[in-house]
Amino acid sequence: MNGTIKPAIIVLGATGTIGSHVVARAVADGRRVVAVGRNEGALAALRAQHGPRVTLQQASITRDADAATLAAALQRLPGPPPGAVIAAIRGATDAGRVLDAPADFLRRRLDEDLIPHLVAARHLLPMLAGQPRAGYVLVGGPGAAQPWAGYGHHSIGAAALRMLARVLHEEARMLPVRVHLLAVDSPVRTAANATHACVQWPDADAIAGHALRLVDGAVPGDAALVRFPLGAAERPPGLSDDLDVGRVPCADAQPHQDDARALLRRIAARPTSSQEFRS
Repeated sequence: MNGTIKPAIIVLGATGTIGSHVVARAVADGRRVVAVGRNEGALAALRAQHGPRVTLQQASITRDADAATLAAALQRLPGPPPGAVIAAIRGATDAGRVLDAPADFLRRRLDEDLIPHLVAARHLLPMLAGQPRAGYVLVGGPGAAQPWAGYGHHSIGAAALRMLARVLHEEARMLPVRVHLLAVDSPVRTAANATHACVQWPDADAIAGHALRLVDGAVPGDAALVRFPLGAAERPPGLSDDLDVGRVPCADAQPHQDDARALLRRIAARPTSSQEFRS
């Protein structure tokens, strides 16, 4: 930004895996962060780790009323208004076959993985409209392009999030705010899972860095969907508005089909109870 001070960034889901890495990278870059999350203790730990550059905002974004309350609180914060949002919102990761679960199981996943993105965007995008070159980045999880074995309900939610991002990308042009989805097509490698993570899983810190570059407009192009880390050779056909930002470290980035079927067979054979899928 030509040496100018970057505006504060709002991080939704700031205490999660990707969100906490975004906070750390943003603070390291010298910018102010408004960390939004549900868990008060986890938010306090972020503040203790990163100091006064992090402003805490405890909120649960599940309904329009929640997002409206959050937007009002953000507008009351001292200092220049934030100029960017990175939404790394995601609910719990539960395994199970879609055919074995009641409809409420899928509804819960949409309520946790999709609807919060919509209600947050409805109330935060207008707030960004007055800021120059404002950016809004949603971070998507794996399984959107191909079913994720044993996590088909997450695949459905991830695919819906991609379409939501495309719609928001078009509708936000009139504000104008740049909206993108950073699509992460595999599980994420972190310090916590490094001992058993696959080598091709992208690093959480690298994803956070790309999210910040994207929200700042430092990634060329105006694609609604930015894939990380798939390269052009792996791009599914028909997605002409996609933009790739990297490549996988090895060619075999997706699970073997036989392994996926074996996992589904194990899940199908496992005894289930009504308690397992209770919301």
